[in-house]
Amino acid sequence: MPKGHILIIDDEEQLRKLLSRLLALEGYTLYEAANARTAQKLLEKEEIQVVLSDVKLPDGNGVDLAHTIKTTHPDTEIIVLTAYGNIADGVQAIKNGAFDYITKGDDNNKILPLVSKAMDKALLQFRVRELEKKIGSKYSFENIIGRSPAIKAAITLAEKVAPADITVLLLGETGAGKEVFAQAIHQGSKRKQQPFVAVNCSAFGKELLESELFGYVAGAFTGATKDRKGFFEEARGGTIFLDEIGEMPVELQAKLLRVLETQEFYRVGEAVPTKTDVRIIAATNRNLETEISNGHFRADLFYRLSAFQVQLPSLNQRKEDIPELAMWFIQQLGPKLNKRVSGMTPAFLQALQQHTWKGNIRELRNVIERAVILTDTDMLDAAVLPLDFLWNQQGGDPASLSLAGMEKQHILKVLAYTKGNKTKAAELMEIGLTTLYNKIKEYGI
Repeated sequence: MPKGHILIIDDEEQLRKLLSRLLALEGYTLYEAANARTAQKLLEKEEIQVVLSDVKLPDGNGVDLAHTIKTTHPDTEIIVLTAYGNIADGVQAIKNGAFDYITKGDDNNKILPLVSKAMDKALLQFRVRELEKKIGSKYSFENIIGRSPAIKAAITLAEKVAPADITVLLLGETGAGKEVFAQAIHQGSKRKQQPFVAVNCSAFGKELLESELFGYVAGAFTGATKDRKGFFEEARGGTIFLDEIGEMPVELQAKLLRVLETQEFYRVGEAVPTKTDVRIIAATNRNLETEISNGHFRADLFYRLSAFQVQLPSLNQRKEDIPELAMWFIQQLGPKLNKRVSGMTPAFLQALQQHTWKGNIRELRNVIERAVILTDTDMLDAAVLPLDFLWNQQGGDPASLSLAGMEKQHILKVLAYTKGNKTKAAELMEIGLTTLYNKIKEYGI
């Protein structure tokens, strides 16, 4: 199996062929060029990880070529072959971005470990770049699922603000996809190559949240044996996403306001401020104006955070997107759960669309995951849905039914859930099988 691609640039054919044979025996794929122009064409056409280039070329200088290659192909590593005793060329090559240099004519045993190190570094850089592309694609606006007018309007707003590098406040119900939007805004900004750090403000107590956000110095409190960076330092140059900002204690809100106003903060236990450069995206499912009236949120912080607001629609406001979302979850979860599921029955989809989604997209994902686990066929059917979905599907309202009617509907639901298996139904209802048969006869089921 090829270990990587190497390009040898030298106008001496005999040397090129010698190096090619030597490196091919190590499992590398080799390309050759007799001049800089041919080399650059090959670099545009092929994915080259390592270049070995002579200094003196018919149409240029290998030291200058190293700078050109690193400018256009930053992940490619260059090893310069210098003339005997010409260390100055090697030094300048390193300054121009070359991985290393080796004196031409040296023992070939020195070349092999040097090429191996350069290849390891280059392949790692290529893998990191590919991973960054995949991550960027995963969190792009194009990958936000939905064609409803409500979600399209939210995407349009978010796309416009993404490159603006201002604070954004995302509003919407729990599970509506606020972190997905925050990631997409980050990927659409000039900070996309820098860190994206997500913090759930409701997941920490006041003291712990402060130290997690801003870090601390050794001795700041019991157990602080060494300095520790906070999320704001980890996100330097990038974006910090403060989810559930409405849950942040009022005392901490003043410190967050300082970050917004001065781009600096104090670590816990430190008297000297630390500078930072981050973009803040905040999110909440609360009405912050109501929280301000109740004294739970600072008005000045709200005004700074809400420089640009994006309201995300609930799933109940975009039910036309449910079929596409459900199919996406089926395609994602099926292989993970080792199940071959190709789709949904009309009854299953109808139940999804009739349901009131209190947990929004997060709840939909959980329902699909549960259904994929329970199904014994390649099509998800209503029988694998939770019992409360069947109430909606049957049009029943438990509160409006008589006790006998409620009991009849409950038996119908459980029988539907067990696909008519009366023994299993009796076990689930914790009644005897004979009692169940009597009830079935009594209610004419």
